[in-house]
Amino acid sequence: MSRQQEAQGVVLTGYHSNAELLSQPGLAVGCPTGPEHDPQAPSRRTGHYSVQQNRNATPTVENQRGRVSVCSDPGSGSPAPSSCQRCNSQDSLDELEMDDYWKEVENITCSAEKAGNEAANEEEEQLKPPDEGEQEEAWLMEAGLARLFDGSLAADQEQEEDNAAFLSTLTRAQAAAVERRLTTLQQTLRRRNRQQLPDVRDIFRPPEKNKEPREVQECSESPPNDASSAAETVMNVDVAFSEQALTYREERPLLAVQTSPNSPDDKLPNFKLLKDKTGQTRVGHLSSPDMKKVRRLALVEMTALFDTAAIDLKQQKAVKLKTKESGLFGVPLVTLLDQDQRRAPGTKVPFILHRLISHIEEEGLDTEGLLRISGAATRVKSLCLELESRFYDGTFPWQQLKQHDAANLLKLFIRELPHPLLTVEYLNAFVSVNKLPTKKQQLQALNLLVLLLPEANRDSLKALTEFFHRVTEHQAKNKMTLNNVSVVMAPNIFMFKGCRSKVTEQQELSMATGTANIVRLLIRYQNLLWTVPKFILTQVRQQNTESQRKQNKERAMRKLLKKITADKLPDRVLPEQETSQGFIRVHAPQLSKVSMALQLTEDLQASDVLTRFLSQDSSVAAKREDLRLYEIGGNIKERCLDGETFMKDLFQLNPAAEWVIKAAQ
Repeated sequence: MSRQQEAQGVVLTGYHSNAELLSQPGLAVGCPTGPEHDPQAPSRRTGHYSVQQNRNATPTVENQRGRVSVCSDPGSGSPAPSSCQRCNSQDSLDELEMDDYWKEVENITCSAEKAGNEAANEEEEQLKPPDEGEQEEAWLMEAGLARLFDGSLAADQEQEEDNAAFLSTLTRAQAAAVERRLTTLQQTLRRRNRQQLPDVRDIFRPPEKNKEPREVQECSESPPNDASSAAETVMNVDVAFSEQALTYREERPLLAVQTSPNSPDDKLPNFKLLKDKTGQTRVGHLSSPDMKKVRRLALVEMTALFDTAAIDLKQQKAVKLKTKESGLFGVPLVTLLDQDQRRAPGTKVPFILHRLISHIEEEGLDTEGLLRISGAATRVKSLCLELESRFYDGTFPWQQLKQHDAANLLKLFIRELPHPLLTVEYLNAFVSVNKLPTKKQQLQALNLLVLLLPEANRDSLKALTEFFHRVTEHQAKNKMTLNNVSVVMAPNIFMFKGCRSKVTEQQELSMATGTANIVRLLIRYQNLLWTVPKFILTQVRQQNTESQRKQNKERAMRKLLKKITADKLPDRVLPEQETSQGFIRVHAPQLSKVSMALQLTEDLQASDVLTRFLSQDSSVAAKREDLRLYEIGGNIKERCLDGETFMKDLFQLNPAAEWVIKAAQ
């Protein structure tokens, strides 16, 4: 180091793993906690750097495996020189990649400390552990089953019938999950000397002799082999995930161990959904009443799935705190959407989030270190204030905003949310996904958790994961692989402004790799996660059918009266061919050609219905891609159909439905 010793400046040499240092007595490993922090102690959870003074030397970082990167000035915002590239190995979320995680944590911590000095009086959100029995009570209330334990609630005949329909459609694992929480709550309330509750055995009566518990469908799927590398793996969505997990546990008990979350990008299984001829249902394709049923079922199913692996989910409870009622940063998502929807009804993602993503993409996704390079904290803060004052009046100078600064504003927006994007209630559940024994079960749990998120959080998370995926598509130039993006974004998503939970060193290390893996799965499998599994939709149809049976007499009377009226008006009787099951009538009240009869064939799909309808209506003003065919009524409230839905199969599933063409909602 003859030349370097002659110069002055700071040179970072020799990265040391804390794994070697933990065994040395008296050496504390952790982040600086105050002025008494030893500058020679490790500054990262994964290791520390040796610091040497030097002048006019290029700041460098050396890993034990050799020179790996050039550090840029954390305040400059400029990327590292290309003469010293990052390690090209993507075999795992290795120490080098996790170093990006801790660097991001340090940037967040420094930014939070500076912000804390300016807003010392801001109220902080604390996570409150639930009291004894409180968790089960909250769970049952969220599942819409409060009357099972609280007889003091006002009697609501419609709600009771809905609960009866809900319980009648549960699988054995789902019913066991409800029964387990109800039993625990009963025991707790008895200890509190509260009112006598109905015995759980009266709610879940044993099945009749020679009659198996009701299930959506028998689980005949063979146990999955998650050790396969890049082979396509079918995701069976016909059978409840918890039922599949029970079968896996019963048939493969010795193999029910956790899979490593650190498999390489290209070694993650290439999962695909089992083909469904009645169409795939994506989030947003169902009406609000049916989505409420989906959410209740997703909660019970998610809990049942974790129960099969003996994972106890401790749902956190956030204390209410005062939040900003206007602005851009530090504002609840719901508040942001309210103010944006007043300007543009139907907005699903906050304007500021959409605009930051658009700006980064407009500038190009080939920039090296995109999302990784940190800009000067003072400049980011200044840009934040300028956006707050000039965003909505359209005077913010977007053309002057550098790409890395926009990326840092995006990360700041996410972590400044007063409530985490994944919600306080389900944050622990997202982290606990890593404890499930197979990669397939981890994806199934994430699918259910996505369905459980509030609509604003779910739509914003989808916009982010789609953007992150587009970033990884340019990894050859921007050097941001799936692993890189996940490691950098994990602390921004899981460390939020209001919560300062205290964890041990070991817990923090586990949290780092675990949260990075969750973000990685959300990005890689987003096309699977934002769908409604068929078994849940089947249960929704069953619930609707059960509820309708209560009104059959009244409905039958109306049909009889309608038939008598139709007999008196023969000119309004439908053609004979349309009374057979070989035809359906498609309605389009918003278009000039209001209806058309179509013959059902084995290969007729929803996209074909739109094509035939529009080919005979040249006056249609709406664009072809803006129109959708909807299934309305029967055993579903309303459902937007996937273009590959086979109409004959769907008609057989729901013969009482109406088929309507209208603009996508």
